[in-house]
Amino acid sequence: MQGARAMAIMSSISLEFRLALVQLSVSPVKSDNLKRAHKLIKEAVQQGAQIVALPECFNSPYGNNFFPEYAEKIPGESTQRLSEIAKECGIYLIGGSIPEEDAGKLYNTCTVFGPDGTLLVKHRKIHLFNIDVPGKIRFQESETLSPGDNFTLFDTPYCKVGVAICYDIRFAELAQIYAKKGCQLLVYPGAFNMTTGPAHWELLQRARALDNQVYVAGVSPARDESASYVAWGHSTVVSPWGEVIAKAGAEEKIISADIDLEYLAEIRQNIPINNQRRTDLYSVEEKKL
Repeated sequence: MQGARAMAIMSSISLEFRLALVQLSVSPVKSDNLKRAHKLIKEAVQQGAQIVALPECFNSPYGNNFFPEYAEKIPGESTQRLSEIAKECGIYLIGGSIPEEDAGKLYNTCTVFGPDGTLLVKHRKIHLFNIDVPGKIRFQESETLSPGDNFTLFDTPYCKVGVAICYDIRFAELAQIYAKKGCQLLVYPGAFNMTTGPAHWELLQRARALDNQVYVAGVSPARDESASYVAWGHSTVVSPWGEVIAKAGAEEKIISADIDLEYLAEIRQNIPINNQRRTDLYSVEEKKL
């Protein structure tokens, strides 16, 4: 199955492909998370998915106290398993994120694997989640994690894909750069919480999609009310028109959407903002700041 599927993927460029998001229930047992992710990824492939994405911190609970305990080198246990799954299924696998240890520092890192199991790219979360909403939530990722400093995109036979993690979605400049570099799909593994989730999770995805006329996908862990950090869930896929085309609730679920690049091109032709940007004015103002 793997060999034939990989050959089919690489043999031609399609204007439509299926993306699946795995909204995984994450437990404190890493081996259970890896097994469950494997099972659900295979189910997504059976439903026709050619690109599958996992959520932020898919192999461990989310929190500063968990990052050091669950951190791995890359390659390591979790990424080796992802590589094997991608090869077995003949898919592009966006591996959510894991706590990564490298040279004494910790990172929140997403790995992407090709249909032959090769590690294509690695994205370290650029913008660390340091917030303080009085009376609701305070969280400082920088107390444990270090930020990444690279843009991360990869090519597929379908389109170019940009990857970022959770809080990265709040920074419009990052999405704009990905779009300028030719990305037509942006994928954000994320774990918005019960304060920021209902307020901003879907809104930010729709904004990034509409501003850049790209497809945007946000993939969250399933909600666990007993966890110390409770994720909002509601993994979502948004079209370049800003329309939600697939959405989960709070529970563990696979959602999928057909990414139609012909439709994307039509939207860009009908509302040609990329040709109407006044970069001559923007650059002048930027120099004044």
